[in-house]
Amino acid sequence: MDPLSDVLSLLKPRSYRFGGFEAGGDWSIRFPRHDGIKCYAIGAGQCWLAVEGVDAAPVRLQKGDCFLLPWGQPFRVASDLALPPVDAMTIFPSPRSGGIALLNGGNEFSVLGGHFILDGGHARVLLRSLPPIVHIRSDADRASLRWCMERLGQELRERQPGGFLVAQHLAYMMLIQALRLHLAEGPQAGVGWLFALADRRMGAAINAMHEDPAQRWTLQDLAARAGMSRSSFALRFKETTGEAPMEYLTRWRMLLAGDRLTNSGDPVSAIALSLGYDSESAFSTAFKRVMGCPPRQYGRGRVAATFAPDEDARVGRI
Repeated sequence: MDPLSDVLSLLKPRSYRFGGFEAGGDWSIRFPRHDGIKCYAIGAGQCWLAVEGVDAAPVRLQKGDCFLLPWGQPFRVASDLALPPVDAMTIFPSPRSGGIALLNGGNEFSVLGGHFILDGGHARVLLRSLPPIVHIRSDADRASLRWCMERLGQELRERQPGGFLVAQHLAYMMLIQALRLHLAEGPQAGVGWLFALADRRMGAAINAMHEDPAQRWTLQDLAARAGMSRSSFALRFKETTGEAPMEYLTRWRMLLAGDRLTNSGDPVSAIALSLGYDSESAFSTAFKRVMGCPPRQYGRGRVAATFAPDEDARVGRI
């Protein structure tokens, strides 16, 4: 797989809720804090989006725009941000996933999408690389999302057999496509592994590490993959991803290890050997440094308890 697929597969995102709402007239809705990522697209009309507690200006959203909210902060969507907001729980009282709610009779504005909880402690690998609002708005980019959005709306309205699963996968496709389009903006869009993939040379080195994490990679080996001198590569990698190449490699190995500790019965010694460590002791030291606890403690369900959905997520608001 490619690195983006690698990380998304490791995160095991699941569509915790998908749906949308239609609004008419003047309106303003406030959504509470959420776990994971929210990904939505505007089907009709326009609105303002403001995320609380972050250094980001309100964003004007138009028909066809897509947006991601990866930080979990409370946010508002409104025809006018000066209006006092209503609590989203009054608009979406049912915990059932799917369906389209109406506000003021609808007809003028619509939004569709999904809310994804990212299982396990790996979520920070993706979320820390994204800004508080990811706004996809170019005409070419919006066209690539339109089919998913229109089909999702059809599934939610028609309620055909198997529609729940179809809608779930369509919402997931919207998330992946939005991340692809954000990635396509290039390294200038931010710092982190996601943006490093857009850099041809850094992407080559990251691909190599993902393809064979157990390889005894050296800085010189990775620089050769990137077609650069060792010093130039090390500097560029740090500027692009925010960490040194060997730090990135260790972190990726530990995330793979964490997944196996949580989801397999493999002993720590076997996991260590499969990731290029000659001794369980050296592996355990690296694991604790990166993941915050010894591997055996991590493997006893620590992550599942730490990253359980909060109350707002459990009630199933969009």
